[in-house]
Amino acid sequence: MTRTIVIEPMDADQFAPFGDVLDVSGDPDKIINQGLCGRYHDRARLDFVDGRAGVSLFHAQVRELPYHLDLVERHPEGSQCFVPMAHVPFLVIVAADYNGRPAHPRAFLTQAGQAINFHRGTWHGVLTPLHEPGLFAVIDRIGEGANLEEFYFDQPHVVVAS
Repeated sequence: MTRTIVIEPMDADQFAPFGDVLDVSGDPDKIINQGLCGRYHDRARLDFVDGRAGVSLFHAQVRELPYHLDLVERHPEGSQCFVPMAHVPFLVIVAADYNGRPAHPRAFLTQAGQAINFHRGTWHGVLTPLHEPGLFAVIDRIGEGANLEEFYFDQPHVVVAS
């Protein structure tokens, strides 16, 4: 039996249990660079058990809807921030933890210009761009030891537009 997940628009309050939404909504925290740049300060809670923050580039294959979800993962040793390098939305799938296993997943569609940061230990789907070029800057933990847990669902989920 296939289970359906309907995509929700990205909303910072709804996403808060899973991570941070990074965008330039509201007024900037300060104006810098001779008055020509608004700084939206400290928008993501980077959290690492040990190691250091690193910036990597991911070039992911573009996916289509409906999207078939059979795997989620989490990173117990550090948060993971995804910043799209094109002004396009992308699909974000998350699940609350239920006794060490993911609960029923939720899917969010970002707005163009939004980035997200998964809190440490948050179950999430793999990087899922819906538009070319699928290029992202990723800020996450660089360090020794395993920092990846994967979970395969017994029955797939199908993610569909609302």
